[in-house]
Formats: sequence, C-alpha cells, structure tokens
Amino acid sequence: MTSLSRSCEADRIVREYARRASEIPSDFYALDKPANLFIHQQRSRRVLSLLAGIGLLPLRGKRALEVGCGAGGWLPELESWGVRRSDLAGIDLDPGRIETARTFLCARRDETGRVLSHGADIQCGDATSLPWPASRFDLVIVSTVFSSILDHEMRRDVAAEILRVLRPEGVVVWYDFFVDNPRNPNVRGVDRRQIRALFHGCDVGLSRVTLAPPLARRIVPISWGAAMAIEACRLLNTHYLGVIRKK
Repeated sequence: MTSLSRSCEADRIVREYARRASEIPSDFYALDKPANLFIHQQRSRRVLSLLAGIGLLPLRGKRALEVGCGAGGWLPELESWGVRRSDLAGIDLDPGRIETARTFLCARRDETGRVLSHGADIQCGDATSLPWPASRFDLVIVSTVFSSILDHEMRRDVAAEILRVLRPEGVVVWYDFFVDNPRNPNVRGVDRRQIRALFHGCDVGLSRVTLAPPLARRIVPISWGAAMAIEACRLLNTHYLGVIRKK
C-alpha cells in the first residue's frame, strides 16, 4: 500500500470519527444504560474465560497493546485484570481521543517533574507502522478496528504490524463485527475467512458473540435473562470474539 493511499484511508477514518462524535450523543455508549452494561459485561466475561482457557492468566508481568485504543478503550480493564500500567500500550489515529487516554493512563509526576508512577505508553499514529520493536507484546487487543478499515491493503498492513510486535506464541484478542451495518457504509464486517487470511499461519479460534445492539437496547431493559438466553443461541449475534495465536 502506498503512503498516499494509506494516508487517504487514515484521513477518511478520522473524518468518520468526527462525524460520529458530532451526530451521536456523548452518553450513547455509557455503561449506565442497561444494554451497554449488558454488552460490556458479557464481553468481559467471555474474554476472561478465553484468556484462562489458553493459560494466559494471571496477566501480571505480561505486556499488552491495544490497537485502536481511542480514549482508553480496553486499557483500564486490562489494568484491572492485572497488567501493570507500565506494561500497557495503546495507539489510535485520533489526537483528541489520545489526549484523553493520556490524561488517565500516562505517568504521574510531582511538581518538580519527578515520576511518581510510570504510565502506559500511549501513541497517536497509524497502525500500519507501529512504534514498538518486534516481539514486544504478549497480548494485543484489536476491538472494532478492522471493520472501520475499508481498504483491503491497509487491513493487511495493520495485521502484519500486529504480528510483528507480538512475541512468538503471543495472542491477539479479536472482537469485531462480522456483519455489515446497513445504516453505516463506513463500517464493513470482517468474516471468518477474511480473518484467517489476514493472520495467515496463525491458530485462529472464533465464536459468535454479542446480541445485535439494536435488539439489546430493546430487550435488556425488559429482561436481562431473556437477552442472555437469546444471545446464547448465537443466531442474532453480530460480532466475532476469539483468540489468534502467533506460531
């Protein structure tokens, strides 16, 4: 992919971030809304189960990166699961969201500038060229990132960079739409075949998770248990969650 075409696609993604920020209420994804809390808790429970199943827990001492961390993304959750803040890293295209993430997650200093606690390494940039050395991380989180990239070559380049910074036998946790959003042409689902092609040569295990958010918003406020039962059937789920292990 040429630097010009990569820049054009990155600019398109940033413009889409800005459009969504201007059109969607700031509290739309807030966890005080029952459906959002349901989706968040179900996802977290499944991720912890996956990590336990592959022997990656406990996470203390592991280095973790989130590609597309936004204003913090999964990083606070990873810290609550045991990753030291100094072992966390994140990258995102949007400078405004990165500044928010840095406010909460970067190093704390006293009035003399002395470091009180080492923080996460939060970078603003393009994930086709990650600013970390090869084999740096034990765990990489990539959550609703590839569905926002419409250019196939950019998807391929981002996947290659993720594998470069992942240590041998390291793990990518994948969470993303496998269906298109009919209301948003700037999001394109990534199916199982495409994921396997992007991470060719890796062990890939995926499950259909997350009750379709429009349905969750209708059902969860009425019955959390009914939403869990419908989600367990998987027919109305919209995301893949899984582990991609580098060989």
